Amino acid sequence: MNRFYENVETVPEGDGWAVLLDGKSIKTPAKQSLILPTIGLAERVAQEWQEQDKEIVPLSMPLTRFANATIDRTRMMRTDVIAQICAYAQSDVLCYRVDEPADFVERQMAEWQPILDWLSASRGISLRVTAGIVQIDQDRSALEAVKNTVSALNDFALTGLHSVTTGFGSIALGLALADGHIDCEKAVTLATLEEIYQMEIWGEDSETIRRHDELRQEVLNADQFMTLAVPGA
Repeated sequence: MNRFYENVETVPEGDGWAVLLDGKSIKTPAKQSLILPTIGLAERVAQEWQEQDKEIVPLSMPLTRFANATIDRTRMMRTDVIAQICAYAQSDVLCYRVDEPADFVERQMAEWQPILDWLSASRGISLRVTAGIVQIDQDRSALEAVKNTVSALNDFALTGLHSVTTGFGSIALGLALADGHIDCEKAVTLATLEEIYQMEIWGEDSETIRRHDELRQEVLNADQFMTLAVPGA
């Protein structure tokens, strides 16, 4: 699509902020009004539109993409989105450890266990750990704590958390990132720990590195979106 506007601005609208293109508010793909919860997020979305050249490239506007997904999907399917995120408490990658080789067993304990310890201490979410791939049942109290934590987020932050949790395969890493306990680079490293270990043994793999880079960029975008979506942040 060719760029069809000259001026981009943000204006207050209702309880949020709108982005105007030549005085007209942006619509989502589902023709909903794109109203953002904070001026910070509105300004960054406006910047994405301002930075477009002669042709509009949607892939170059990740915050707009997340905002559209929030309004067209998360808001309409909030209960389902919460359930999808919470489901990772039963299959969190940090809870499923190897039993050999010994050096990687120790590495998983050293790298992953502190995140679960933090989750328990800060959120009251104590997830059980096992060796192997057979699924274990988590305590009901832990699952309820996960649901309460996730349900407290606004729709915009929920969209970001959904993205990182599914990308990591871990609600523990998703919440640690959302709370600022770890940064994006650390989160990606922990989520890809086994692949990193394998490359240290067998050498780097270009396809694996590409996937890690794509995950890293998506996490960076989602983290920024979550941060900007929180009023007063």
